Amino acid sequence: MKILSNYNSKLDIILLGRATIDLNPIFEEGFKELKNVKRFEKSVGGSPANIACGLARLGLNVGFIGCVSNDQFGDYIIDYFNKNCIETSHIVRSNQGENLGLTFTEMLSPSDSKILMYRQDTADLKLSTKDIDEDYIKQASAILISGTALSQSPSREATLKALALAKKHQLKIIFDIDYRPHHWQSSDVTSIYYSLVANEANVIIGSRDEFNLCESLLYCNHSDDETAGILFNKNAELVIIKRGKEGSYAFLKNGDKYRVSPFPIQSRKTFGGGDGYASGLLYGLFQNWNIEDCLEFGSAEAAMMIGSNNCTAELPEEEQVKKYIENSKKNHKEYIKKL
Repeated sequence: MKILSNYNSKLDIILLGRATIDLNPIFEEGFKELKNVKRFEKSVGGSPANIACGLARLGLNVGFIGCVSNDQFGDYIIDYFNKNCIETSHIVRSNQGENLGLTFTEMLSPSDSKILMYRQDTADLKLSTKDIDEDYIKQASAILISGTALSQSPSREATLKALALAKKHQLKIIFDIDYRPHHWQSSDVTSIYYSLVANEANVIIGSRDEFNLCESLLYCNHSDDETAGILFNKNAELVIIKRGKEGSYAFLKNGDKYRVSPFPIQSRKTFGGGDGYASGLLYGLFQNWNIEDCLEFGSAEAAMMIGSNNCTAELPEEEQVKKYIENSKKNHKEYIKKL
């Protein structure tokens, strides 16, 4: 399955976007309202950072472009990336006192989690065009762009510059729609920038609601097949549309279509699965696995992250995911179905 592969590039993939701090109740706190939680664990957060950690844990050569705070939390992000073999030379530090985004998690039950985000004047949205280095980008085979990076200037312009340079040097472009409403002005503005990047991307991953945001200026409700068809007329080769507990659907430009059912797991939280899914799926694509194996691996890693207490520290290695798949399939359940 040669949607992604490394053609002797120094880096397999560069991810661009936010790296933040997650503060989750420790496991022993159980399920309770956030106001009653006394003990938290700190971990790296932010969708592109989580995916970067996931891909590095699986063995890819990963780089990162982003802006972090010029303080101890910024030090923590860079140190964590370095320890996890993520290339950090193009992570810059904010210079006007901007802070990292903070996310507190409220785990009320296995099926009910909420997040409380502090994202006022955050460092990740201060990435600027001067921070985008053409020589760095052309070292990679692919770039992943996170939709949140498009929500405000100067990060918006920096992201579009990176997109243009990636096209110039024929990198594969992955768009993780990753909608977070906190900084967007309106659905029209969201649609303009989301559709601009989606039209250039080779792999697009998002929920049905996120794809609707991409299409909101069209004022129509497309089916999943129609959405995929529109994107295949642009540059897309693979479109993943997530539908929560129902699972997800994968569409290939050659007309193949798959339903991906969720793997069973005892949930600890209701988020983090999407980043695990992306990590596993993209890893499989880089290995040139067949699409069924890529989707299965991504879905299994998603389940493992739903069952974990955080989104980075417990990211699995390849053999752990394969073992989980093997154990889960002992009941002969079909998780990937070609439609």
